[in-house]
Amino acid sequence: MKFIISGKNFEVTEGLRQAIEDKLGKLEKYFTEETSVIVTLEVEKERQKVEVTIPVKGSIIRSEQVSSDMYVSIDLVEEVIERQLRKYKSKLINKQKDSAYFQKSFIDYDFAQEDEEIVISREKKFDIKPLYPEDACVQMELLGHNFFVFNNAETGDVNVVYKRKGGTYGLIIPDND
Repeated sequence: MKFIISGKNFEVTEGLRQAIEDKLGKLEKYFTEETSVIVTLEVEKERQKVEVTIPVKGSIIRSEQVSSDMYVSIDLVEEVIERQLRKYKSKLINKQKDSAYFQKSFIDYDFAQEDEEIVISREKKFDIKPLYPEDACVQMELLGHNFFVFNNAETGDVNVVYKRKGGTYGLIIPDND
């Protein structure tokens, strides 16, 4: 695996770089040598955030963990990614049709006995009303939800607004190209 490590608001020390390579190096049993692992470290007051992104054909494997200690955040992010890989292995491999990013041992191993099945426990039907994104944010807040699906009055597309960390909002727009 190839590591691309960067820091926001600080310089990444050799000790942190080594800790990342040691801890995330455990994921080598899943990926090929050519796979890139993008690691971003960020420090904000008491928050030590580690964000790891692993682009593989057709998907992105990603985790972001925050704690008061950078080394703890590194440990947490590795555990989450490993759990994601085990849980969604069959979906990742099937989606790729080309398993060039993954080790043969990972592809061949059957995690079925360890997997938790995804269960959809509730379905909801509702009218999708035409709204402007700002109005959709207001509606989302009134409902007390952290996302809201709506028909964009400007474009006619189905969009999603969501609440981001830090109190800002995000807008998901379909790529119809």
